[in-house]
Amino acid sequence: MNIGYIQMAPRFGHVEENVAKVRLMMDDTTADLLVLPELFNTGYFFKDFKEVAELAEKIPDGFTCRELAKSAKEWRCYIVAGILEEADGMYYNSAVLIGEEGYIDHYRKIHLFDDEKTYFAPGDKPLKVYDIKKAKIGIMICFDWIFPEVTRSLALMGAQVICHPSNLVLPYCPKIMPSRCFDSKVFAVTANRVGKDVRQGETLSFIGQSQIVDPEGRIIKRAGADNESIDVIFINPKDADKKTVSKNDLWADRRPEFYSPLTMDAEALAALKPVDAQTNLSVDKYDII
Repeated sequence: MNIGYIQMAPRFGHVEENVAKVRLMMDDTTADLLVLPELFNTGYFFKDFKEVAELAEKIPDGFTCRELAKSAKEWRCYIVAGILEEADGMYYNSAVLIGEEGYIDHYRKIHLFDDEKTYFAPGDKPLKVYDIKKAKIGIMICFDWIFPEVTRSLALMGAQVICHPSNLVLPYCPKIMPSRCFDSKVFAVTANRVGKDVRQGETLSFIGQSQIVDPEGRIIKRAGADNESIDVIFINPKDADKKTVSKNDLWADRRPEFYSPLTMDAEALAALKPVDAQTNLSVDKYDII
C-alpha cells in the first residue's frame, strides 16, 4: 500500500485557507493513507481561550471534517488529520480518521505538552486500532511519542502502521521514533509542520522532518526541515507482523507479570521503596519486585 504525509506551514487562524492548501497538495495523489500535521487547520500557538473557542469545530459536523471527507472520497484514500475539537464545552487536541465512506472515528491526545494543558482537556477516548482493509492502523498525536507505552499498546493491539500527526518544536522525536518502531516492529508516519506561528510578539518555530519509519527502525522517507511537501512511499504492512529479533519472539517472550509499575499512577509509584543493597532486604519490608 502507499502511505504518506503532508508537511505544510498553516497560517494561524485561517482555517479555510489551510484546508484548501491541503486539498491542493493532495491533487493527483496516489496514497492509500495520508497523515496530516497536528492542528493543521488552525495553527498551534494559541494565546487565549477566546481564540480556542472561535477556532474549535464539532466532530464530525465541522467544516474541516466535511472538506476532508470530500478529498478522501475524491482520491479514494484514508486521511488522519489533527484538528481542534469542541465537545460539550470542552476543547480537545484531536485527530480524525476519514475514509471514502466519510468520517470513521477520532482520537483525543492523551499526553498534553507544555501550554496545551492551559487550553485543552486531556484525551478521554481509548487507544484503538482500525482495519482499513490494506493495513491496521493506530493513532497518536505529537507528544504521545515520548511515552513508549502508547506505541507499544497500539502495536500489541495489532497496529501495523502508527499515524502520528505532530507539531514538533523540540529536536528529539525524529531521532527517537526509529527506536519506537524497532522495539514494537511497526511502521510510523510522523506528519509534522514547518514554519512559524508569530503571535503577539512571540514566535514558535517548528522543525519539519516529517518521516516514515519501518519496523526495522529505518527512516525510509524524510522531509526537509523547512519545506512544504507531500511524500508517498510503498510499504508492505505485513512486514510489521514479524515480531522477531534473532531467535526471540518479542510478543511471546514478554513477561507482563514483571511490568506492574507500568500501570501504576504517580501516587502508587511514589510509595514504592527500593531494595536495601547492604542487607538485601527491602526497605520498610516492601520490595518493588
